[in-house]
Amino acid sequence: MRASLRGASLILAAALAAVALCFGGATAADTVAHSCHAIRDYVDEAFCVSRLRSVPGAASADRHGHLLMAADLAAASGDPARGAAARMARGDPAARDALEACGFLYGVASVPALRLMRGYAAVRSWDAADSLYMLARQAGGDCDAALGSSAGRTMAGANREFDQLSTMATMLLKTFIPSS
Repeated sequence: MRASLRGASLILAAALAAVALCFGGATAADTVAHSCHAIRDYVDEAFCVSRLRSVPGAASADRHGHLLMAADLAAASGDPARGAAARMARGDPAARDALEACGFLYGVASVPALRLMRGYAAVRSWDAADSLYMLARQAGGDCDAALGSSAGRTMAGANREFDQLSTMATMLLKTFIPSS
């Protein structure tokens, strides 16, 4: 009886270890989901997961890597938005000023700030990176607010994409900055 209990205990322990490896390991290895879950109060979690998983190497990266990837994604989405605003400004005299302001926010403020923020974050200079927080997020929502017309509806997708991506980058950055 004692030998059979010991044998059953060993089998149960082995089964539990196998389950832990299969399920626990998969959960622990899903760093993208963990990073996106950490900022779920600020960014649509499914959007975050989808966008980060589209980047090669994201599955094996840590949160620091995801921050750098999010900053790259945001900067990359800001460049075409700036170009779209400039093209639309030439074709829509009624919205020209707002569209030029929108292009300015992308080209002179947010995209360069994101690139600088990324550089500081890459070397873990958190305070320097954090100093660019507000400027990095300026373009998307402020561009929508400035436009508000049919031009605003045309730019809405680009603005929303940039806003979500820049929020991902800046909120991931905030996870590295100790609370005061």
